[in-house]
Amino acid sequence: MKVLFFAQSRLVAGCDDFLLKADRPLTESEFWALLIATFPALSAYRKTARIARHETYLQADELLNPDDEIAVIPPVSGG
Repeated sequence: MKVLFFAQSRLVAGCDDFLLKADRPLTESEFWALLIATFPALSAYRKTARIARHETYLQADELLNPDDEIAVIPPVSGG
């Protein structure tokens, strides 16, 4: 699955996007475990960042498929 990083998650990951290998659908928790294994510093955003799949925020109990485009969107503020 292609993972897109936005705002602070982009700075922490050090890249705009990343190809995360998954051979089956993943729960959000499984997704985070794989992502944090690759980018340990993202663990700070685990509880506050939102996950979007194909430009729509992930709902509870939805699975992430290997061919999905996923966005990691940390909290942002501004005016």
